[in-house]
Amino acid sequence: MTRLIALCYHHPMGYFFTQQDDIPYGMGYELFGPAHLFSMAVTLTCVILLIIFFIRSGADKRKKILIAIPVLMLILEIIKDLILAMNHRFGIGYLPLHMCSFGMLIFLLQRFLKNEKAKAYFGEVAFILILPAGLFGLIFADWTIYYPVLNFFNIHGYIWHGLLIAYPILIIINRDVAPDIKHIHYVLSFILIVTVPVFIFDKIFNCNYLFINRPVPDSPLSLMASYMGNPGYLAGYLFMLISVILFMYLISSIWSRAQKRLG
Repeated sequence: MTRLIALCYHHPMGYFFTQQDDIPYGMGYELFGPAHLFSMAVTLTCVILLIIFFIRSGADKRKKILIAIPVLMLILEIIKDLILAMNHRFGIGYLPLHMCSFGMLIFLLQRFLKNEKAKAYFGEVAFILILPAGLFGLIFADWTIYYPVLNFFNIHGYIWHGLLIAYPILIIINRDVAPDIKHIHYVLSFILIVTVPVFIFDKIFNCNYLFINRPVPDSPLSLMASYMGNPGYLAGYLFMLISVILFMYLISSIWSRAQKRLG
């Protein structure tokens, strides 16, 4: 492993395992530029192919896939943290406190908890909250300006967000969870439980988890901030969040009706 990392450091295309602070400025790529659009297209194509494979699979294979995804995410997170530690770059900014990081924990709990109510709770949060968070993270990727395409952290970002999108869709297809707006308190309670301590943490340590202190550049949040200021954009953030939640429940309702018609 050490030899592989050393080879990648000295590869002509270099910087594969290098963290953003050690990469020369200008080696990243533009948001919505060719590299970003191509990477998104590849990621979403892989998600679609996984969904098709899942639909065509039997019950045993489906079960293995649903176990493999959260376990793979845990492994990816451990590898990422080990690489950061080896580079002496692991710090307070790499804690799993973003919504897209909470996705891994939610998937693990949804898959491995035995209590049916708990599985339903985390399944609902996965579809209503984590899926759109993963999609937003993919579209408005905040890492592109820091990393070249051939970099572990760049590739990790696309794989991670692809899995955030795929897993909730798969558990819906498998009928493991049936989101209903009557359960909206599941999602709202999760947001409250997570946001309050993260907000306090951000203010104490000047971090930006959940993008509470600063909006993501070139995103809807930064557009809101340009008109509403900071912290004024947080009101728009809340409105957008509620709108997305209601939209996801609408999608779930349409899917549920379609399933009933198809039997």
